[in-house]
Amino acid sequence: MHFYVVSVLPEIFDSFVRTGLVGKAVQSGRIEVERMTPRDFTADRHRTVDDTPYGGGSGMVMRPGPLVDAMEAAEAAELARGGARPIRVLLDPQGERFDQRIARELSAATSLTLVCGRYEGVDERARIRMDRELSIGDFVLMGGEVGAMAIIEAVSRLLPGVLGNPESATDESHAAGRLEYPHYTRPATFRDESVPDVLVSGNHAHVARWRQRQSLARTRARRPDLLTTFPPSRDEQKVLDELDAADAATGKGSE
Repeated sequence: MHFYVVSVLPEIFDSFVRTGLVGKAVQSGRIEVERMTPRDFTADRHRTVDDTPYGGGSGMVMRPGPLVDAMEAAEAAELARGGARPIRVLLDPQGERFDQRIARELSAATSLTLVCGRYEGVDERARIRMDRELSIGDFVLMGGEVGAMAIIEAVSRLLPGVLGNPESATDESHAAGRLEYPHYTRPATFRDESVPDVLVSGNHAHVARWRQRQSLARTRARRPDLLTTFPPSRDEQKVLDELDAADAATGKGSE
């Protein structure tokens, strides 16, 4: 997977591409992260990438020329190496909210161009040339660089060979529209709180059932919207009915 990142602050990614699992994926050649600045696609001596908005108003707007030229340069580079045209993604607060489903969709591509918005916004003539717009949440940052890092990390960990344990990409929160079950490790007792007996029982079927129950209970309590987006299976619905019955009987939460 080849990521082209278009940013006015490409140095922000220096540490990101050298450390952790992303750094290892870069070193092993599983992914490539090529940073590009739209300033390299300007003609004036000040390398200007923004200007005042037509019609007045506060802030500055990113000019279309440098952004579009940067995207086209990324496409030319990818085509020259025998790849397909990268998917153009604008990181912007107006975009569709990024989630695990979208991460899986993007992981099927061979290359992505991540355009990091800045200032007051991006000229509409650059925006309409994007394939999709994504946001990492309903809040505003100073730029799209943090969002680009989130996408690179979320997509990369779904690629073969990036994670040491391939099951880690499927057995986790949001992988199947459910929050993950609680985790425990040594010591068996910490400040008078012990690991649930089922996890040290050695009965794998009981452990799996406990984890399913905890995952559904946590999802129902913290993200009930996921149960609408990803309707429960017949087996899951049976567990949810049991949790409802337990709540009715005790008057307490199910977790």
